Amino acid sequence: MTIDGKTVEVAPGEKVLWAALDNDIYIPNLCAIREKSEPFASCRLCFVEIEGKDMPVTACTTPVAEGMVVNTKGAKALRLARTALELLLASCPVDCAHCPKSGSCELQRIAKHLGVKLKTKRFRKILPELPIDASSPLFIYDPNKCVLCGRCVWVCQEKLGKGAIGFAYRGFRRMVTTFGDEPMGRSSCQDCSECVAVCPVGALVFREVM
Repeated sequence: MTIDGKTVEVAPGEKVLWAALDNDIYIPNLCAIREKSEPFASCRLCFVEIEGKDMPVTACTTPVAEGMVVNTKGAKALRLARTALELLLASCPVDCAHCPKSGSCELQRIAKHLGVKLKTKRFRKILPELPIDASSPLFIYDPNKCVLCGRCVWVCQEKLGKGAIGFAYRGFRRMVTTFGDEPMGRSSCQDCSECVAVCPVGALVFREVM
């Protein structure tokens, strides 16, 4: 198959996203988890254009095919990805100067790649203003910075089988929390910190970097 003019060999059944990333071709993504059998496909940042298809598709859900020609920089795909990012940033308290994840935050990388300002003014800001959970002795959870990518939920529920955290509520109130909204340090969370390791933004950070 061909991605951005580069001919690559990919295993049958692989998704376009991983085919690109494995060959050093970056496609923005937040919710993609390689080990997950069915992708979340919730962040809507990995749009690409495929020769022969009228509309862009999400790279995380599209399997590769022999002779497929993929364009990660098409105008239609970039417009959709930029809009998705700007909608995400509209509910994110962008304060990189005081965030411990600054410099390694995936949002920063995506914004730079797509040419979108982190403090975009296209959409009206609506911030959740939720309390920060500092009850764990190992990490701090700031739900205001959560992008609902689902990585921490997946690693806790499916990879580790613990189920200490999960999604709750719907719509704008949707958030990652413990059963009964108990603080992390007083819940069934065992402070394994695997959730912190997979968080792509500053929602979950180790205390030592605060």
